[in-house]
Amino acid sequence: MNIRFLAPVSLAISLSSFSYILATQSQEVKPAKASKDPIIAAAGDIACAPTSPNYNRGNGTADACHMKATSNLIVNADLAVVLPLGDIQYETGTASAFQQSYNPTWGRVKSITRPAVGNHEYATTGAKDYYSYFGAAAGDSSKGYYSYNIGKWHIIALNSNCSEVGGCGAGSPQEQWLQADLKAHPSACTLAYWHHPRFSSGKHGSDSNYDAFWQDLYASGAEIVLNGHDHDYERFAPQSPSAKVDEKRGIRQFVVGTGGKNHYRFVSNQPNSQVRNSDTYGVLKLTLHPQSYTWEFVPEAGKTFTDKGSDSCH
Repeated sequence: MNIRFLAPVSLAISLSSFSYILATQSQEVKPAKASKDPIIAAAGDIACAPTSPNYNRGNGTADACHMKATSNLIVNADLAVVLPLGDIQYETGTASAFQQSYNPTWGRVKSITRPAVGNHEYATTGAKDYYSYFGAAAGDSSKGYYSYNIGKWHIIALNSNCSEVGGCGAGSPQEQWLQADLKAHPSACTLAYWHHPRFSSGKHGSDSNYDAFWQDLYASGAEIVLNGHDHDYERFAPQSPSAKVDEKRGIRQFVVGTGGKNHYRFVSNQPNSQVRNSDTYGVLKLTLHPQSYTWEFVPEAGKTFTDKGSDSCH
């Protein structure tokens, strides 16, 4: 593995211009120009409830409800796909809240959005309003897990609300599906995303309920896992399911709970955690090259924290 990354710095960011189209029939995103590689953007824990005292007609306050500011980073940004990482609409994911808060902000890129469902969406029975809002883009409403391809990459959305889908452990329907999906798509590069992180230094911490996901992804040589749930940004070194640094086959995990709702403070320093920030809203942008990737955390306007680097696929 050839690792190339820069330490987090505070500076102004200039983003290159790319253009992509979503091929909805084939479930594959292809670059509009062969010379360009697709860029995706991700964050979770996004839109405040319209009843929140911090909502402020959708504009938020100094410390909370920054969904409009983060959405400005992904609108007209020439992205292939946008990945909301769960807890997309607070507090209970109702249809009216989606229309009032999420839709005028992140909903502006709904046509290229492939979401992962969070626990707050299931506060409405069966997350029915979430599935109604996103439609087929969110997968089968009885499952909430699905996969697709972007360029040379295979992308997997999982449902970490285990009790809603028959479990997440070894032998569960979802885990068996994951094994079969990975076997059917032996891509050089694989990215998976779901809401609750396996590893986290944040308020909610690490959760071993997702060990089976990690075991399967690690065995298949996956590169990246994206999560939300803890309202902060954290990047881990490539590691094994047992949290051992593994530069050759390890999975690099990003927690990107920076979509706008509010921030949580870190409560620990988990092994292999390389970068942490708990006071900046923003999105993680990933450029997916055929055999490698680059990452860049892009902060909302007026903020300077960033984190960027690159790595090769296994």
